[in-house]
Amino acid sequence: MSVAIVDYGSGNLRSAAKAVARVAGTEPAVTADPDAVARAERVVLPGVGAFADCMAGLSRIEGMVEALTEAVIRRRRPFLGICVGMQLMASRGVEYGTHPGLDWIPGEVVRLHPKDLALKVPHMGWNELAGDWHHPVLEGIRPGEHAYFVHSFHMATENPAHCLATVDHGGPVTAVVARDNLFGTQFHPEKSQSVGLRLIGNFLAWRP
Repeated sequence: MSVAIVDYGSGNLRSAAKAVARVAGTEPAVTADPDAVARAERVVLPGVGAFADCMAGLSRIEGMVEALTEAVIRRRRPFLGICVGMQLMASRGVEYGTHPGLDWIPGEVVRLHPKDLALKVPHMGWNELAGDWHHPVLEGIRPGEHAYFVHSFHMATENPAHCLATVDHGGPVTAVVARDNLFGTQFHPEKSQSVGLRLIGNFLAWRP
């Protein structure tokens, strides 16, 4: 199985690649080559930083957005977005202005506003997953298990059915989104120990 981890200058690639390799037993391709992404059987899009910067980084690589669209939307290859990589699936982000996303999952990436003013933004550290999910990529992961987060924004999906799991940070915060062959985590599975490795293994076995 070929797994492409998209390298568009966002960072966080090494830890994601190590986690995939640990589960898969083979090294994924960390690549900025649109042709390699278009051919891949699984596509992983990590992301660290601001929504607009990450979207601009993708767009600067000639043919990359088109390659992602070919692989993920037209060929329906399983896709995993991590942190800002998940957020880029939204219609738009509103960090430092309004910026278009890939528009694969209708919604908007908005800033966290905890009701408890003692809670800090960014939301950083371990938090408890909540929801009533039924999805192959979450098989074996139960509500109440913990995952690792570092973020100041989250995706507000237009369709509530596209949000599979949340965490509480002064109110519900989107933790997992999914639609068709698309799957995304606001948390970092590569930093979430057994929960993250199980999720990655499920993703690699997933046949939507």
